[in-house]
Amino acid sequence: MDVLEVLNLGDVAQTFSKMGMFPVFDLAYYIVSILYLKYEPGSVEVARKSPVASWLCAMLYCFGSYILADVLLGGCPLDYFQYNSHILLASAIWYLVFFCPLNLFYKCVAFLPVKLVLVALKEVVRTRKIAAGVHHAHHAYHNGFLIMVIIGYVKGSGVALISNFEQLLRGVWRPETNEILNMSFPTKASLYGAILFTLQEAHLLPVSKSTLICLFTVFMATTKVILTARHSHGSPFVLIESWVCHLLFGSPLGGGEEEHHAAPAPVSPVKTKEEFGEGTRKRKSKKAE
Repeated sequence: MDVLEVLNLGDVAQTFSKMGMFPVFDLAYYIVSILYLKYEPGSVEVARKSPVASWLCAMLYCFGSYILADVLLGGCPLDYFQYNSHILLASAIWYLVFFCPLNLFYKCVAFLPVKLVLVALKEVVRTRKIAAGVHHAHHAYHNGFLIMVIIGYVKGSGVALISNFEQLLRGVWRPETNEILNMSFPTKASLYGAILFTLQEAHLLPVSKSTLICLFTVFMATTKVILTARHSHGSPFVLIESWVCHLLFGSPLGGGEEEHHAAPAPVSPVKTKEEFGEGTRKRKSKKAE
C-alpha cells in the first residue's frame, strides 16, 4: 500500500494524474517556452527579418520533444502537427510574444509573479510528457528499458537536445552550448525522471504511476519555481553528482568542469600589441646608440 493511500491522498494523486493538459497547462507550456526563445540573443531581430524562421524556432521550442521522439521511434517527425488546436495556440502565443503592440503581452507574462505560476504549470506538462514517453516506449519495446529511458528523457528535455539545430534556423552556431555537454537542471531532472518511470513501468519501483507523477511534479514545480525566483541556473543534484562522480570516476563533477575551463590557453604565435610595441622600442634604442 502506498504512503499516499495511507494518508488518504491516493485519490488526489489519481485525479491529478488523469487531469487534462489542454488548454490551460499546454498554454502555460507554450508561453514559457516561447518566452525563453525571446531571451535568446538575436531572436527579436530574426523575428523582424524572417518571421518564418522565428515561427519554426517557436514550433521547435514547443514541439521539439515530440519531433525527436517520433524520429527515434521510427515515426513521422511531422505527426504532432496534425493537432491543429495545439499548433494554432502555440502560433498565437508566438505572435503575441514577439509582435504584440507596445510589447504588452511579453511584459505581462514576464512579470515575475505571473512567470512563476506559468513555470510551475509547465513542469506539470513536463512530468506528464516523461511518463507518456516511457509508457509509449514500453508498448513498442516491452523489455527495452534503455529505450524507455531515452524516450522519456527526450520527451522531458524538449528542444534542449536539438538546440544546435534550432540555433541554425536563427543563423547562429554555438556548439559549446550542446545540452549533452552542459546539462541544465530540467534536462538532468528529465533523465532521472525517465529512469524512475521506467523502474515503475517495469514494476521494480513499489509505487503507483499516479503517485509517482504527483510526487515528481511537486518536486519539479517547486524546484523550478525557486530557481526562477532566484534567477539561478544551478541544480540541486550538484552535491550528489559530485559524490557519485568522485566515487565512480575519481574526480568530482564540479572539479572536472573547473579544471576544463581553467586549462591554459595555447600560446599564439602572433605577437600581441604589447609585444609588438616593446620590440619597436628596442629597435629604436639600438638605432639611437
